[in-house]
Amino acid sequence: MNFLADFIREFLLALQFFTRIPVTGRLAEWVGFSPELLRTSAGHLPGVGILVGMVAAAVYLLLQTLLPDVPLAPLVAAALSTAATVLLTGGFHEDGLADVADGLGGSFDRDRALQIMKDSRVGAFGAMALVLALLVKVGLIAVLGSVEVAPVQSDEPGDWDVASWSDAYIGVALIAAHVVSRGLPLLVIHLLPHVGDSASSKSRPLAGHIAPATLLVALIWCLAVLALASLVIDVGSLLVACGFAVIALLWMAYRFKQRLQGFTGDCLGATQQICEIAFYLGLVVAL
Repeated sequence: MNFLADFIREFLLALQFFTRIPVTGRLAEWVGFSPELLRTSAGHLPGVGILVGMVAAAVYLLLQTLLPDVPLAPLVAAALSTAATVLLTGGFHEDGLADVADGLGGSFDRDRALQIMKDSRVGAFGAMALVLALLVKVGLIAVLGSVEVAPVQSDEPGDWDVASWSDAYIGVALIAAHVVSRGLPLLVIHLLPHVGDSASSKSRPLAGHIAPATLLVALIWCLAVLALASLVIDVGSLLVACGFAVIALLWMAYRFKQRLQGFTGDCLGATQQICEIAFYLGLVVAL
């Protein structure tokens, strides 16, 4: 019973910290807060991704139903689906991407780059990175939503028509992308030191060494969702998508180590965004 209570408290804290979903009143008092609890709750980031992905999928599929059957309908649905996730998370990860782009693009000097990343204003590099990232993400989601996908396995072909299976495909793809892209940044925390301002950084509680148990929780979340996703998306496509996301993670970690000698909270948000885009790209390439 204590294990279940701790599991729920950690999940709710992750939900409170990484989304705009309110956890208030007596529930917030029961959940509590401590740096150690927040560090442990990081293992539930993929679980938070399930909720964010479900919102994205619900908005996309609803709009697909309401919009006329025209070529641009998937693009509109993808854009508004992405907007829904931004509202749900408060643009937490997108803001990190913009700050990292400003810092790394604005100066080759490590200390100056870190200083730029602390500035709340968005510069030219951040604006370009954010616009391009959103354009690519929306475009890839629209491609996935516009392709007709046949059932992976079906003993009775009449149970699912291609249109219904294609709707299931894009819904599952959105959920899986949000889950995997929130699990991979934890490896950045595990591999690199934290170099943010310890006095003011919101990511400071996450900066300490992540226990293997926390990584295991994140892995279980990811594997469970991918196992369910394989019922709709063929395993080969999922492997390609995960491979693309891992390559994106390694590239981001390499850049952080090379330029900053570590990571900040903004780096984690940027990594989530790039890994999510890479996951979609992998699925599109697999198609």
